[in-house]
Amino acid sequence: MTLNFGVVGAGGIGKTHIERLMQRVSGATVTAVADINVEGTKSYLQEKNWAIKVYETDTELINDPEVDAIVVSSWGPAHAGTILQAIEAGKYIFSEKPLATTAEDCQRIVDAEMKHGKRLVQVGFMRRFDEGYVQLKEAVDSGLIGEPLLVNAQHFNPTVPDSYTTDMAITDTVIHEIDVLHWLVNDDYESVEVSFPRQTRNKFGHLADPQIVRFETKNKIALEVQVFVNTQYGYDIQCQVVGENGVLDLPEFSTVRLRKDFKVSTGISEGWNRFTRAYDTEFQAFVDTIQEKGQPAFPSAWDGYVAAVTADACVKAQTSKQRELIVMPEKPAFYQE
Repeated sequence: MTLNFGVVGAGGIGKTHIERLMQRVSGATVTAVADINVEGTKSYLQEKNWAIKVYETDTELINDPEVDAIVVSSWGPAHAGTILQAIEAGKYIFSEKPLATTAEDCQRIVDAEMKHGKRLVQVGFMRRFDEGYVQLKEAVDSGLIGEPLLVNAQHFNPTVPDSYTTDMAITDTVIHEIDVLHWLVNDDYESVEVSFPRQTRNKFGHLADPQIVRFETKNKIALEVQVFVNTQYGYDIQCQVVGENGVLDLPEFSTVRLRKDFKVSTGISEGWNRFTRAYDTEFQAFVDTIQEKGQPAFPSAWDGYVAAVTADACVKAQTSKQRELIVMPEKPAFYQE
């Protein structure tokens, strides 16, 4: 069985998703694309020699009877409207993060999906599918280092555009740690604090950089994320879990080691291509679990909601400079793994 995809949003990430679905994901193909730039999208598809229908609106694509599943890779504020339409139509949905830009819209999506009666949504938090994070998760779950006590993480970018603002350090950057870290230690967040250490001279005047985000879970695990988006040197993701009996470190990004000019060196990723294989794996899991179980893999719409509520508390903590509680309703049985 081949799952026919419709892709909503053919920008940079949308194009990479079209290409992976057409070239690298087994059991999948793209039959339709929707983008406001119809002529540009048609030109791109013609260059690729792919006979794919092009629509101007998400509604037209969702109503196409040949489309089984929707990829939402459009502008974040448009996600909720597209996803709610797709749920109403009974289509499977792979949504790039964020699920929606507000916790209220995420709640609407959760409510609509539960009303539908079957999970349809998978959220694109690709780190759960990264080989390094999977190894780290398996080691934590096995009890190899006893109970986790501390988590130290960093999310460094070489640079960001001048449109990047202080709150985006949470909503666009740390949002990945928000999802993956509580999954990693299998615990829910209880509170968060944000502090601003000495600032880099390479930042824009309107941006606070770096920032330190400190979480505490319900079982009192302390998690600290250092976010620094103007490091100049590369895209550098690190994670360390300190347990009762040992320490686990996320494996380094695999690159060739170079010996030259009396030096030994290894490369550092320039951007999110660090997770290219994880993107492929998450889409393969989406297809495989739908074919095998009739519903997509996790992360679910509930996970998208948790991330949104947590991000809101983080942004509040940026302004208040105080510890903010993260108040979450009990996870519905509908979303239990």
